[in-house]
Amino acid sequence: MTDSVILDVWCELQCPDCHSALDDVRALRARYGDRLDIRLRYFPLEKHKHAFAAAQAAEEALEQGQAWPYTEAVLARTAELAERGEPVLLDVARELGLDVEEFDTALIDGRHILIVDADQAEGKAIGVTGTPTYVIDGQRLDGGKSQEGLRARIEEIADRLLAG
Repeated sequence: MTDSVILDVWCELQCPDCHSALDDVRALRARYGDRLDIRLRYFPLEKHKHAFAAAQAAEEALEQGQAWPYTEAVLARTAELAERGEPVLLDVARELGLDVEEFDTALIDGRHILIVDADQAEGKAIGVTGTPTYVIDGQRLDGGKSQEGLRARIEEIADRLLAG
């Protein structure tokens, strides 16, 4: 029996599909609590010009202890992010009471670029082509085309692993 299971969620913060996937992520978090370690992984897509900056901003939010609240807040504003770009990332940080100057500096000095690049490279290496994509127990579940049935599949795998 294992104490916890890792679920990697390959996400892109300008992606409307990732926004709709949040309900599943919330439900999984509610069902499993600490037994499911949900890790945010970045996979910015070239078609979304602010996704790379958004991934860096989410990493800064992680450093400030607010990764998921920040991610959820940005995903709720994908259309606005597409339209207005980086100011939206700073607005969200401000609304969450985070250190906005630190966000601004992080986006300028690129301190989180290597993490985002590494996630993207790893994602490509394991066959991630779109977002959201989930990886649990070495199995890749592609949510980019359809979310249908994915949460049930994740629960099935997690239950099996947790039961040992």
